Amino acid sequence: MEAELLLRERRILSGNRFAELVVWKLPSPLPACKHPFKYRLAFVVDEACVLRFDNETGKGDHKHVGAREVPYVFTGLEQLMRDFWREIDRWRPV
Repeated sequence: MEAELLLRERRILSGNRFAELVVWKLPSPLPACKHPFKYRLAFVVDEACVLRFDNETGKGDHKHVGAREVPYVFTGLEQLMRDFWREIDRWRPV
C-alpha cells in the first residue's frame, strides 16, 4: 500500500490569513507515532506561520505556537481538526 493523500486544502480566512491543511494516510506509522497519519495543519498570518500542528519522523505529534514547540496528544483526525480550528478561534497576536 502506498501513502494516500486524504486532504490538501488552503482556506483563505481573510486578506492576510489562511489555513493550510495536509493529511496523508501512511502504510505504517512514523517513528514516535502510534497512528498511520502524517499531517501538517498551519495557520499563517501576514506570511508568518503562527500556529502549526504536525508530526515528524522521530518527533511524533506536536504543535508549534509561535516559536514554541509543545507536545500534542493525537486521539484521531476529527479531534485534531477540532483542536486546530479551536486554537485559530482563540489566536491573538502577541
